[in-house]
Amino acid sequence: MATSATHPTSPLLEARGIGVVYGGGLRALHPTHLRIAPGEFVVLLGPSGAGKSTLLRTLNGLVEPTEGEVWMRSLGIARDRKQRRALRRQVAMVFQQHQLIGRLTALANVLTGRLGFHSGLRTLFPLPRADRQIALEALERVGLIQHALRRCDQLSGGQQQRVGVARALAQQPQIMLADEPVASLDPANAAHILSLLREVCRSGGIAAVVSLHQVPLARRFADRIVGIANGTVVFDGPASALDVAALARIYGNAAATGADAPFDERAEPIQTGALATT
Repeated sequence: MATSATHPTSPLLEARGIGVVYGGGLRALHPTHLRIAPGEFVVLLGPSGAGKSTLLRTLNGLVEPTEGEVWMRSLGIARDRKQRRALRRQVAMVFQQHQLIGRLTALANVLTGRLGFHSGLRTLFPLPRADRQIALEALERVGLIQHALRRCDQLSGGQQQRVGVARALAQQPQIMLADEPVASLDPANAAHILSLLREVCRSGGIAAVVSLHQVPLARRFADRIVGIANGTVVFDGPASALDVAALARIYGNAAATGADAPFDERAEPIQTGALATT
C-alpha cells in the first residue's frame, strides 16, 4: 500500500485514474492518481520498465491514456487532440537523450521550444524577435549564453542537457517534466543538472516532475518522491520518509539495499547565468 503525501487542495496538474494499455494488451500503467502542486519538485523513482516514462508522457499528452483523464488548472481536462496540444505548450519535456539537432546552434535548438506557439505555416519563416529574446534569456538562465551560436554537436554531454533544459524553459511552461535527464551523465554532471533544474524551476515558480534511478539523488533534490513498481504507485511521500521498507516496495527486498547505495555528490550546484563549461 502506498504511503500518501499531503496534497494541495488546488493542484496545478492532476492525473485522475489514468491508465495505459499498449498494443497487444501490455499494461504499462495501472490507474494512477497524482496531484502536482505549483512549484513542487517531484521525483518519480523506480526500476527500468516500472512505468515512469509512460506516466510522464501521459501527463503532457504525448501518450493518450486508455482510461482516466489528465486535468490542468488553466485548461481543464485534455480530452481531444487540440486540448492535448495546448497541454504540451504548458507542460514542457526534458529528454534523456537531449533530442537536439546537432548541426544547429544552441540558440536554434532552444527556439524549437517556441514552435508550438505558432501555426505550421509561420514556422517556415524566422520566428519573431520576441521569441529569440525568450530563447536567449533561457540560455542565460542555464549558464550557456556564451555558447548560443555554437553547434550542439560541439558541446559536451552536460552542456547539451542544459540546452535541453533551456529549450523547455523557452516554452515558459507551468510544469516541467524530465525523463531520466541524468542517466547518461557522470555523477558530478548529474548533480549539476539536477541542481540547475531545481533552481530554475523554483526561481520561475515552475513545478517539476523528474524520473530518476538514483535513490541518493532523489533524496537530495526532491520535495516529494513517488515510487513506482510494475506500473503502480507504491510510495508517495516526502524524501525523508523514503526508508528501507519503502525501497523494498519499489525495488523488491533483494534490490532495496543496492538501491540505497551511496552516490558521489561532491559537485557544487551550478550558478545559473554565470560562465559554466560542464
